[in-house]
Amino acid sequence: MYLFHRSNTDIKEISLMMCRPFKDFGKGFYLTEIKDQAQKMAKRVARIYGGTPLINVYELTDSFRKHSDLRIRDFGDKTSKEWALFVKNNRDRMFSYLQSQDCNIDNKYDIVIGPIADDDMTLLFRQFENGMISFDNMLVSMIYKKTTNQYSFHTEKSIALLRKTEVIACE
Repeated sequence: MYLFHRSNTDIKEISLMMCRPFKDFGKGFYLTEIKDQAQKMAKRVARIYGGTPLINVYELTDSFRKHSDLRIRDFGDKTSKEWALFVKNNRDRMFSYLQSQDCNIDNKYDIVIGPIADDDMTLLFRQFENGMISFDNMLVSMIYKKTTNQYSFHTEKSIALLRKTEVIACE
């Protein structure tokens, strides 16, 4: 399978130290199966930070799930209560219950797969956190949002499974 990473630079080597914390699934290297999604995000990144919008393409063997030493959390392609709680906890800078299986701040999962919480969903999270809507209302609102996918890699062990194949300039 091919996965696409949006960027404004050709990534020569993946460095988890360069990844930002408090993302949907925790600090990690994020990719998607959807090339068009990566292209749109690369253009956005280049607009914000400068540089050229690029897509770094990686190959991941379909058998990656068979590695018994990998801890993988897969939410599928639909939003759910479990997914929403997981994303909320990872984005919450004050969340401290690291023993919880509903967070990946401590990189307990090597790979996490699931929908992306887009800007509309971010607004819903803020409304929930500020007590403007209930958790159930937030979930109902998410059900009708079109979702995309993301694969996040959080450990050197998981990064080693990726093989870079090419870099594509965005049109």
